[in-house]
Amino acid sequence: DAGSGVAVLMEIARALKAQPTSIGVDLILFDAEDYGQPMPSKYPHMEDSYCLGSQYWSKNKHRADYVAYYGILLDMVGGKNAQFCREAFSMQYAPSIVQQVWASAGELGYGNYFMDCDAGGITDDHYYVNKLAQIPMIDIIDYRPNSGFGAFWHTKNDNIDIIDKKTLKAVGQTLLKVAYNQ
Repeated sequence: DAGSGVAVLMEIARALKAQPTSIGVDLILFDAEDYGQPMPSKYPHMEDSYCLGSQYWSKNKHRADYVAYYGILLDMVGGKNAQFCREAFSMQYAPSIVQQVWASAGELGYGNYFMDCDAGGITDDHYYVNKLAQIPMIDIIDYRPNSGFGAFWHTKNDNIDIIDKKTLKAVGQTLLKVAYNQ
């Protein structure tokens, strides 16, 4: 489910190299997001067993003096007919960034992806960056309030067949608009 986000980041890196922004843009890839305790589990609850890479980075940044104004997490951003709702932790920690991203998507005509809807809180890498590193970060994730994650989620059907280049383009162009309009 992270492959689509990496694909978007690779294209963003190419675009930023060709036409740099007036701001710095860091690309960070986290590991071990889905490593945590399965639900339901017969074992006692293990707090913070997910998102190990982002937890580690948030406590041990690559530079002691590292500063970031905000972050945008990409998770499952390439599926056909993806719908991105405003995720609750994103709204709690970084509502102005959510507004900026959704407004940029709307201006580009991608309102059919960046929907006017709210989703619950999703424990994802952005949660720990917000909580531990205290860097406002949002999550762009294909999660639908009425049906949750797609039927492909965490199955062998999560493969290239479900990826849509139009969805990847919508996410990538939206993020480039945000980066170039700072």
